[in-house]
Amino acid sequence: FPCASPPPRPALVIAVIYNALESTPDRPLDLLAVAAHPDDVEQTCGGTLIKAAEMGYRTGVLDLTAGDMGTRGTPELRIEESQCAARHMLLAWRGNLRLPDARLENSLPARMTLAAEMRRLRPRVVILPYWEGRHPDHYRAAELGYEACFLAGLRKLESTTEPHRPFKLLYASVYANVTPSFVVDVSSQFERRMEALLAYQSQYGESEAGASLFPRREEIRDRLAAVARFYGNLIGVRYGEPYVVKETMRVDDVLQLGVRSF
Repeated sequence: FPCASPPPRPALVIAVIYNALESTPDRPLDLLAVAAHPDDVEQTCGGTLIKAAEMGYRTGVLDLTAGDMGTRGTPELRIEESQCAARHMLLAWRGNLRLPDARLENSLPARMTLAAEMRRLRPRVVILPYWEGRHPDHYRAAELGYEACFLAGLRKLESTTEPHRPFKLLYASVYANVTPSFVVDVSSQFERRMEALLAYQSQYGESEAGASLFPRREEIRDRLAAVARFYGNLIGVRYGEPYVVKETMRVDDVLQLGVRSF
């Protein structure tokens, strides 16, 4: 699969990306996004991941399935494309649990597997899909992520790894009809986010398979840009990505809040 080279970035950042896409990160992740399928994060929180990486944070994505029930492509190709997208998003790490697509269950084995990954990756902040959605895999991923993050913090869960519980859980709410708790300005990252999404050529390239179900690339870009413009307008910027948090957030310095009231 030909992976187009991402646009140039400072040499230090590029070195981190290409050397860190390994099976085991050498240092804990700052930000981890958990998704049901490859290409989910590119649509919902890709700009936030890119922005965090540009700020020097270590970012990662854990896809729970390889999208093997999809109309187009194969699981192996989807994973290969996801690694290409990872480079566009400047990720330090990306993995795939290969759980069953369209049959994702919040089972004990799945929770324990994901909890073990949380203890291994040790992310400070985790982004999950919104807890309601049209596709059952998406809200199952939210359930799994929430419960696995809790279990990962139990010292007696198992003895071979140290307990770890993320400091904060965020829910990507771009496709949920809810008021966001906050919106991230991704105006400078939106084009790179689109490059990451379109790295899935099996899904968004020209193909006869499922032609009546899949919009053309130009239409996909227009739709995602319109959604991002809507959320960006809420905070007075060009493009935005919305999030919801369940817990009350602590604020120590109200003068550092990026609130646009007028």
